[in-house]
Amino acid sequence: MGLDAEALAGVIGSRVRHERIDRGWTLDRLAEVAGVSRRMVVSVEQGTVNPSIGTLLRLSDALGVGLPALVEPPHRARTKVTRAGGGAVLWRGDTGGRGVLVAGTEPPDVLELWDWTLAPGETHASEAHSERTRELLHVHEGTLAIALAGETFTLSVGDALSFVGDEAHSYANPADVPTRFSLAVYEPGVGSAHRKDGIDG
Repeated sequence: MGLDAEALAGVIGSRVRHERIDRGWTLDRLAEVAGVSRRMVVSVEQGTVNPSIGTLLRLSDALGVGLPALVEPPHRARTKVTRAGGGAVLWRGDTGGRGVLVAGTEPPDVLELWDWTLAPGETHASEAHSERTRELLHVHEGTLAIALAGETFTLSVGDALSFVGDEAHSYANPADVPTRFSLAVYEPGVGSAHRKDGIDG
């Protein structure tokens, strides 16, 4: 079974703190590089907040570890099995939707595999990801509307969409039955922007 929200927040907090200390960074330094408040970094490390996916992406990119690494201990094996129900629930909708990170790869080229469910009428808004991020999704149940670059793409069961994820976009369920879809997110060169700017020294 997956971790409950409190336990997951604790795992994320411990990993963020470990990675920050491993780099010799202060709380202020991580906050500056990630573009979040110091208070948010403190709350994340203490496990007292369930940060948004956008905040987690900023922290993971700043630390150069990738989002999947924040939800589990360091892992170097060639294979890893995630059993049914064992993914990390990183988003919960107000009426029952869930965004579950079920698998991911190590940096620098991070690939995430998600299992999403949106209840009728629910929407998940996503911030712009880093440059060159790509997303691919496949609808398994219901209807999915993706708003991107001023356009809306409406998909039915069996339909798929691929797009560049480096601008804000959203996923919505316009129907009266639940929607379920798989989402793969490819983020190349995680943390490389900070290293090129000399921030990682």
